[in-house]
Amino acid sequence: MQKTLLLILAMQLVGAATLWAQTTTPAAKNIQPTIMVIPFVKETQDMRTILENDLHLRVAVSKIKEGFDNRGFNTIDFRAKVKQLNNDKAVELENKSSLKQEIIELSGADIYIETEATVAKSDGGNSVTVIVTAYDAFSGFSLANKLKTSPKFYTENYERLTEKACEGLVEDFLNTLQAKFDEIVVNGRIATLSITFGQSATVDLDTEMGTPPQLLSDQIENWLEKNAFKGYFHTSGVTATKMLVDELRVPFKDANGNNYRISKFAAEFRNFLKGLGIESTRDIQGNKIFITIN
Repeated sequence: MQKTLLLILAMQLVGAATLWAQTTTPAAKNIQPTIMVIPFVKETQDMRTILENDLHLRVAVSKIKEGFDNRGFNTIDFRAKVKQLNNDKAVELENKSSLKQEIIELSGADIYIETEATVAKSDGGNSVTVIVTAYDAFSGFSLANKLKTSPKFYTENYERLTEKACEGLVEDFLNTLQAKFDEIVVNGRIATLSITFGQSATVDLDTEMGTPPQLLSDQIENWLEKNAFKGYFHTSGVTATKMLVDELRVPFKDANGNNYRISKFAAEFRNFLKGLGIESTRDIQGNKIFITIN
């Protein structure tokens, strides 16, 4: 009898331990983001020029990247990606900030880290403040930020002051960023969907379609409920001629383990509309999908 009770108790403990492991071990543990550290520049500034001419900023970018490398993250060298771009093409870009976007897209990074290093001079000594901000490359949303200022010294060796500012900064920043990234893997990335109508459209969102008849807006919401990641989406407004989904969750990875492409979701949505006999066009800007029903 005692052996039987002990066996039952052992099985219960094993079951409880298994359940605890399943509920407390996030899926994110098996997925690590690819990181690229880039310099922070204003819209009117050229990223390449700033990084080449600002030695202490170059030190900051290098030290932050090194911190990610030491934690086992996959990192991408920003300067190597800049060189990879065709120089003639880069010169042709009218908007200097578009170079930043092109580098991010070319890199395939999941997260990019903007790094800023600012010198402060005073009678009590000089210091450098390093600011790092992490962004989701897919949506551009800020994930984490941190700053640290070096001790003041009577020196103009700003590179050494930058190294001092980076000491201890990376560890705290990484912990915050890892938690945010784990949340993305578990809950999906955020996209938006805007649906409008062209002048030649013969239907609108109040048109009843199908069997039994349903408003087109209701059919779209039913489809989103089935196809959004974990069924999550939020509609901020619906009229006869416009629907705005201001938050739509899509998976971080597809079934093959590749980065999920927002264009895939847009294509599936257009196929859904085509099944209803509705033709449409699409435009994609970052994480924003614009559908025009013709």
